[in-house]
Amino acid sequence: MAKETNPHIGIFGRRNIGKSSIINALAKQEISIISNIPGTTTDPVKKSIEIPGIGPVVLIDTAGIDDSGELGEKRVKKTLEIINAIDLAIIVVSDNNLNDFENKIINQLKNFEIPYFLIHNKSDIKKLTSHFSQKILEIYKTEILEFSALRNPKTESLISLIKKFLPESAWKMNSIIGDLVSYGDFVLLITPIDTEAPEGRLILPQVQVIRDILDNECVAIVLKEREVDEFLNRTQIKPKLVVTDSSILLKADAMIPKDVSLTGFSILLARFKGPFHNYLEGTKHISKLKNGDRVLILESCTHHVSCDDIGRVKIPRWISQFTGKKLDFDSSVGLNPIPNDIKKYSLVIQCGGCMITRKQIFSRLKPAIDAGVPVTNYGLAIAYVQGIFNRAIKPFLKDTNIEEYL
Repeated sequence: MAKETNPHIGIFGRRNIGKSSIINALAKQEISIISNIPGTTTDPVKKSIEIPGIGPVVLIDTAGIDDSGELGEKRVKKTLEIINAIDLAIIVVSDNNLNDFENKIINQLKNFEIPYFLIHNKSDIKKLTSHFSQKILEIYKTEILEFSALRNPKTESLISLIKKFLPESAWKMNSIIGDLVSYGDFVLLITPIDTEAPEGRLILPQVQVIRDILDNECVAIVLKEREVDEFLNRTQIKPKLVVTDSSILLKADAMIPKDVSLTGFSILLARFKGPFHNYLEGTKHISKLKNGDRVLILESCTHHVSCDDIGRVKIPRWISQFTGKKLDFDSSVGLNPIPNDIKKYSLVIQCGGCMITRKQIFSRLKPAIDAGVPVTNYGLAIAYVQGIFNRAIKPFLKDTNIEEYL
């Protein structure tokens, strides 16, 4: 199964150009159905493979960018929507030919600042010319690989190009808390078990932070909120850092001594994989919301909506109570298109994004940032309306210019 937090690589090209065959050659098995009939691939198909030196990546086979007709236009739309979810694009051409179909994809990639290179497939039928190769280098500032997916495919050369063009930030994991702790420090995680907690397991941000604590040779202490006071009194342990679920930030603020650093899981993720300074700036705009303003909640994963859902119930309630204004709230789930013109919104609130990649978060928020619409994050918004924003971001004082937000 494709893991959404792994680097995503999109394969684009016209119908019957050999995109599926290239993926099959890379995976060394028939992942995508191949046929001489144009339009065999309809909806995008995902498959995880392992690339030495990088690890698991998600390959996305897309429908032909030259598809036609009413159904074909819908397929092309789906293909274009994939662009804001990828870290690298591979554009497949043949016959030494590149025209408006490919240029449309290239322009979209440039807009989202996504690196790409080209494959000249079916080179067993018509070889890549030096003239066309030079054109790609001079005009498009990228590389093109001569390739035949069906006859002795140069998979090692293709993997080398993927490793060269895939941004290091897409696969090389930085530490979530590494700069906040030292060897042997105690890190206390407050993890409420409520109606939103998954049955029999912890939520992904909690698991990710526990692993990061262990990777940094620190001690992880995991407690439910009602156990914190007794634990601290009995053991006299003073944690270097306390991380809590956003829904109980205010309660944690009262429980944890003021000289102990406190923040939220969602805030850690905001700093780890989101546009943190945009979030900090955007959070202040909560105080500027007016009657009739529209707020967009972006959830990056699909889940059962409970009666006390953090994104669709609690955050709208807390913001409305804090501002005293009558506000309209919309929500968009996964990486689906935003339901309205982004300029209609006065604020966008992104979830922690534990289930998606850093690039997907940046691409998701880019239309809002480009349009000048303030953006923030679940944890930061909650801390702000509950009056503990300064304390929640104080652990990150080492970050450049963060003092201006205190």
